[in-house]
Order: sequence, then structure tokens, then C-alpha cells
Amino acid sequence: MELIKIDGAYGEGGGQIVRSAVTLSCLTQKPVEIVNIRQNRKVPGLRPQHLTGIKILAKICNAKVEGLSIGSTSIRFFPSKIDDMQLKEDIGTAGSIPLILQILIPSISISKKRLKMSITGGTDVLWSPTSDYTRFVLREAYSRLGINFHMDVERRGYYPRGGGMVTVEVFPREKISPISLLKRTSKSVKILCTYSGISSHLIEQEINEAKKILLNAGFDCDYQIKQESAYDKGCSFLVYTFDENCIIGSDAINGKVNKMGHLVASRFLESTLGVDQFLSDMLVIPLCLTDGKSVFRVNQITKHLETNLFVTTEILNCKYGIGKIDGGFEVRIAGNSNTCI
Repeated sequence: MELIKIDGAYGEGGGQIVRSAVTLSCLTQKPVEIVNIRQNRKVPGLRPQHLTGIKILAKICNAKVEGLSIGSTSIRFFPSKIDDMQLKEDIGTAGSIPLILQILIPSISISKKRLKMSITGGTDVLWSPTSDYTRFVLREAYSRLGINFHMDVERRGYYPRGGGMVTVEVFPREKISPISLLKRTSKSVKILCTYSGISSHLIEQEINEAKKILLNAGFDCDYQIKQESAYDKGCSFLVYTFDENCIIGSDAINGKVNKMGHLVASRFLESTLGVDQFLSDMLVIPLCLTDGKSVFRVNQITKHLETNLFVTTEILNCKYGIGKIDGGFEVRIAGNSNTCI
């Protein structure tokens, strides 16, 4: 079968394009070649967390992979038969577990397979969704599509040592359903803060600041604070809500904590439409494999969203459109379920 060639320097030119391409390769059984990987980054090529995600996916779909090494700027991924799996993995660094799960969860579930896995690494690290965003916000979004998983954080892992542990079970989907998420109407939010090695007084200050901002905006706040063990100090902060018209989360990670509550609450309030800017790109792959047309509205079009739309159209030949509306954008995606194995 002819290789589909993907330019890894397109759009934001980071690890996202690699993750999306190998996920779609697994789902469609079409081999891909990704070149110019992270070409414009300060340290180009694959990093340890990229390798771990690709290696695990390769085990699951019995893939042959060429060029898989730290610093590699091109790989070839040849997928094969996908199997149910029970795995125990260790990233070996504080590399992001949530980013690896972004590869594995849709690949396994959409393929109608099951995965049980424990994985060690970074649970809450910079430039990545937090574990709590993954298990509350992303899980809610995926469940509405028909993709279900269960995730527990057994131990937190912050930069630089990581050492966090997550257990996850991914279930085979029945059907991938289109969605419509247009405008936030909920006036209730949940605040979740987990921390390690930081003064509880500082944490309470940040929680109170977030609550003040949200209460002044007319929201009811339910909050939970957890002190959890970790090798390094750190704090993971999440504000989220969902109703039938929206799924929105705002998260942050910061060992210093200062002004974290203000940042997370303010960014949450900026998401007035159907999804937050980070969730928008995570929805693209499953929506492109539905039986119908999906629509969501988002306040901002990110480079990650543009990148995922580019990769999916290259591999799936699906159709999408983006239109400007008051206060943001409307994204419509026509799925192409015939390309899914």
C-alpha cells in the first residue's frame, strides 16, 4: 500500500501532528510517513514522550516503525492487526501521560478493542492537558461520541522527575455519534485543585481568588482540594462545566502557584461558546469518523485545531468548514466513517 506522506512542519509543527497521523494510520490501516518532525522547535525531532506513545500504539496494532529514535525527524509507520491488550509502561521521564492517552484512547475504542494499562511518567506537566482535564473534560466529550474510558491517578508526577502513575481502561465503542455543542448555558462550575509540597495556605488563596471571579460572573462554585504525594512539588488546577450545549474546561499547572486561580478562572470565562479552545482539536479525529455532520463553536481557532483538520483531511478525505460568528467561530465536520477499520 502506498505511503501517505505528512509534512510534520505544517501548522504548529509540534508533536500534535505526529500523534494525530499515527492515530489515523492505526484506525485506517493506511501506512504513513511523517517528515520534518518538530523541525522549527528549539530541540527538533522526537522526544521521549513521543517515542513512548508511538511504541505503545505500535504494540497494539502490531505496527512496523522505521526511524523511531530520540531526535529523529522522520518516521514511517506501517500498521497491522489491532489486538486487545494489557500493558505496563514507563515513560522514564516526566513526559506527559495525557498526551500519550490522546493517541491510545481513540485508537483502541474506535477499533472496537479493549485496553487495560498502567503507565508511569508525568501526570501534570507544562504544554499538556492535566490528568484531571483528561478524566473529567475529555472523558465527558468522548462519552458523548460513544468513546468510553476509565482513568485513575494513583500518584501525581510533576516536572522534572515525573514518577506519576495512571491506570486506564479503554472500552470498545458501539457507534461514533456526531455532536452539536454551540453555547455555554450552565451557571454551575466545579473547581478541582490537587497539590504536592506547597503551602495549603497558598492553595486556599488561589481557590478563593478563582471562586471570587466566578461568583462575580454569576456562577455557583463547587470546589475540591486534594493534597497528594509526588516526587516533586507541583499544583494542578481545573475549572470545568458541561451541559447539553457545552463542554468547557480550563486548567493550569504551576509549581509556584502565584496567580493561578485568576488565570484559570479568567480563561474559563473567555470560553462562552460550545467548547474550549483546547478541547476543539481533541475532537477532530473522532468527529471525522462519525456517520454524520457535527458542529461546534469555539471562541478561538488554534494552531492545534488547524493542524488536526489538515492531517485528517490528508488521510481521511473528510470535509470541514470554518465560519466566523459573533464572538468566535463555528466548525462543521462531515464524518467519513467508511475509512475506519
